[in-house]
Amino acid sequence: MGSKVEYVDSTHMYATNYVRNSKAIGVLWGIFSICYLIIIVVAFVTPEWMGDTSESEYPARFGLWKVCSYGTTLGHPEDCTGSLDDPSSIPSLPFQVATALSAAAIVLAAITILAMLLFLLVTSTTVFKACAWLQIISGLCLIGSVCVYPLGWDSHVVTRTCGQAASRFILGDCSIRWSYLLAVIGCLDAFILATLAFILATRHVKLQPEPTYTTNGSLYKGEVNGGFMGDGHSMAGSRKSLNLHPVLLMPQPGDMDRYSEFSNRTGRSKASIYRPDYASSMQNFQL
Repeated sequence: MGSKVEYVDSTHMYATNYVRNSKAIGVLWGIFSICYLIIIVVAFVTPEWMGDTSESEYPARFGLWKVCSYGTTLGHPEDCTGSLDDPSSIPSLPFQVATALSAAAIVLAAITILAMLLFLLVTSTTVFKACAWLQIISGLCLIGSVCVYPLGWDSHVVTRTCGQAASRFILGDCSIRWSYLLAVIGCLDAFILATLAFILATRHVKLQPEPTYTTNGSLYKGEVNGGFMGDGHSMAGSRKSLNLHPVLLMPQPGDMDRYSEFSNRTGRSKASIYRPDYASSMQNFQL
């Protein structure tokens, strides 16, 4: 048996491809949202926001809430201080505020991941909009953490490692490290994901409406020239459905000087001496 060929409207094919692509983009958005959560968690727990250089007298590295110095205790190559359970152990107030803002960003990012389960209960538009606002607020908290953190560079713990030249927004003998840059990347990532979520929430497929028929069954509302209508066009549905009979025009016998049926007929031609009787030159025969 031969293969069955099915004809599908191009509008439906476009809608199917759009829905398939939007679902794929939605899956990628969910994966990158999880990656965003991982990024800010790593930046939060790693004491690599800033650190010593070869010119520093007391080598150490600093995070949001943890300071790790080298060689301060016998038998321990590195001694880290600072704990989330005891905010007073964090070196300065700006570091405490930055830690709180980063923690809020992590919590909001985690809520965004959990909110994806709502796709099973409510419409996708509502879920995408809710997640987008959560990611925007999370990004703003992370930006606040990145901006507030340099205000604590004038604390005595930092100046001991970075030198007396270190102050607010001035590193002295220290340098920025990869965790701080990772937090900056997280800020950009949050707003990119939020923008993508808003796009997925507002873009919908608009299918073309079905053709509407007039009272006589025709698809056309205006006048249609019958001379340019094919078999598939009709002012009342299908031309083939009309009960029309073919008509053949035959000349009268004996009329040698016949006027062409395809020429323009004028009053002058009817009055011609070679055609005394125009009306009798042709007779309709219906087959």
